[in-house]
Amino acid sequence: MKKILLIVASLLTTSVATAQDLISVTAQPHLYCLAQNIYYEARGSSRADQMAVSDVVLNRVKDSRYPSSICEVVYQGKQRPSWKDPNKMVMVRNMCQFSWYCDGKKDEPPEGDAWRNAQMVAYEMYYLYKDSNITDGATHYHAFYVKPEWAKRFIFKGRIGSHIFYKQK
Repeated sequence: MKKILLIVASLLTTSVATAQDLISVTAQPHLYCLAQNIYYEARGSSRADQMAVSDVVLNRVKDSRYPSSICEVVYQGKQRPSWKDPNKMVMVRNMCQFSWYCDGKKDEPPEGDAWRNAQMVAYEMYYLYKDSNITDGATHYHAFYVKPEWAKRFIFKGRIGSHIFYKQK
């Protein structure tokens, strides 16, 4: 019950005013990566949805089938040699675990409320709710309006906001 009250309290209180300088890519890269994923995957969604999206990243870090750091999980994807410089590896478009990272667009979030909020959610999930398990161990999700083929091979865990969550069998 205490865990539920803490999560509800977090959902009801949003303190974005102090978040602008909350996370530094150099000082706290793990939080920056988590905030990027929250921003690009769920910036228009509810706070609960944003927390659930970040919970999936944290669940993957704990799962031996995935990389062991937040940034490695967020940036995981297929690479190939660059056509400009064959010695440089580049991400293959649309072949990443999180689509925004390999969509060919700039990955630097703009300043503003949505980015500050993503930073705050990342901070709270990492330091306050890291073990909250709000997605019941989910390691995958997708937006409710898509029907990916892979979903059939996973265990449905539920829907939070605009995302549907799954766990590997």
